[in-house]
Amino acid sequence: MNTAKLIREVPSLRIRVPNERDVQPNGRFVLYWMIANRRTRWNYSLQRAVEWAQELGKPLVILEALRCDYRWASDRLHRFVIQGMVDNEAALGKSPVTYYPYLEREPGEGSGLLAALAANACVVVSDDFPCFFLPKMISVAAKQIPCRFELVDSNGLLPMRATDKVFLRAYDFRRFLQKELKPHLFELPTANPLIEVKLPQLENLPVDVIKRWPPEDDVSLKQVADDLSEFPIDHSVGKALLSGGQRAADRQVKIFLDQRLSRYAEARNQPQQEVASGLSPYLHFGHISAHEIFASAMEHEQWSPDKLSEKATGSSTGWWGTSEAAESFLDELFTWRELGYNMSSKRGDYNRYSSLPDWAQATLAEHAEDPREHTYSLAEFEAALTHDELWNAAQRQLVREGRMHNYLRMLWGKKILEWSPTPQDSLAVMIELNNKYAVDGRNPNSYSGIFWVLGRYDRAWGPERPIFGKIRYMSSDNTARKVKVKEYIEKYGPNGQRDLF
Repeated sequence: MNTAKLIREVPSLRIRVPNERDVQPNGRFVLYWMIANRRTRWNYSLQRAVEWAQELGKPLVILEALRCDYRWASDRLHRFVIQGMVDNEAALGKSPVTYYPYLEREPGEGSGLLAALAANACVVVSDDFPCFFLPKMISVAAKQIPCRFELVDSNGLLPMRATDKVFLRAYDFRRFLQKELKPHLFELPTANPLIEVKLPQLENLPVDVIKRWPPEDDVSLKQVADDLSEFPIDHSVGKALLSGGQRAADRQVKIFLDQRLSRYAEARNQPQQEVASGLSPYLHFGHISAHEIFASAMEHEQWSPDKLSEKATGSSTGWWGTSEAAESFLDELFTWRELGYNMSSKRGDYNRYSSLPDWAQATLAEHAEDPREHTYSLAEFEAALTHDELWNAAQRQLVREGRMHNYLRMLWGKKILEWSPTPQDSLAVMIELNNKYAVDGRNPNSYSGIFWVLGRYDRAWGPERPIFGKIRYMSSDNTARKVKVKEYIEKYGPNGQRDLF
């Protein structure tokens, strides 16, 4: 892919200012508060912070902090984030940037750190992420930061502010992308915004700040990543199958492109084949950029922009001008993933039952009193104590590994709807289990999957069924007829540990 003509300035459409304060030219440094794009490459936020540092002739400080009182805080999630911090420490060690990794040991211990650093800053730059507790945290921070505060959207190929419309169907959003995305393909972030960049070196951080909030070093970061016992988090949720960080993300991209992509279109729905990209946890925590994945995939495909179709048909294949397998992957990465960002960035109730389409709420209400042959509590769902072996296997994979096969995740949700006393109860169970155990949970894309179970981005289906009404129906028996699951059930049985792949 020819990158010679790519624009190297952060597009203004990706920048928003949540306060009304001016740049403070007498500040000691530019501060990048890294909260979602936890990486040093292909990162518009870091690129914007570098631009400010160059323009003002000031040092750059990167604050990457991890609080311990976020909901669902656990060894699984903490470890993944801290492994990313280890990689960032290594990547920034020889750069002119001052990296400030901070880990909170007690709830509220880190309160005041951002304000203390911002008091010495000319400008503060952070990440614009429209989900979980981050929007509320940003709103509170905007009131405390005494200088210009910018949020930068580095989430996907399409800037979240490129449209004011909330799309209700994937087809409509895909058609919009095919009409509007082309200019943004030439606005990729700089691969490494710190290469050959000359910035003044900060002599030292404020003594009172580092004394009250001591930063970690590379040794302590590695130690706590291996032993998180000192943190007041949920230690019952153990480490995930995958490790976190930029380097692990790089390996995952290479594995996917070299070994899996060619089979993606035909085998991605087969639970007994490891064909999925495995990249969603890294995308969620910002350890890799969708832009970098795009560039790597297109280089692998030997693609050039002149292969794009001129027609915006809304079809999931044929527009990119790549292999069928790559078309299928790109549709997941951009249509379905960014559809979730479209919703969460424009509707404050994206994670509430009220956000469901009117038709879905109506049909579920009509069948809310239908008899349920089986009903389970949250604890029973969590412990995989249902009558359904396939469902239990999928739940055990989620608990053990921090992931679930994508096709079975749909079945998993449909059965929770069928076996819950009310549709509202089913939503609460799905959110709790997904966000507690899935490494890629708490994300716009994962909320899309949960709410799809209840009708979001879907249409009314017939015949009308008990409990489901006009909501799309799935069953374990039909799933077992469509895809091979015998070995999957054995592997994720109560005692099954046999390696399938």
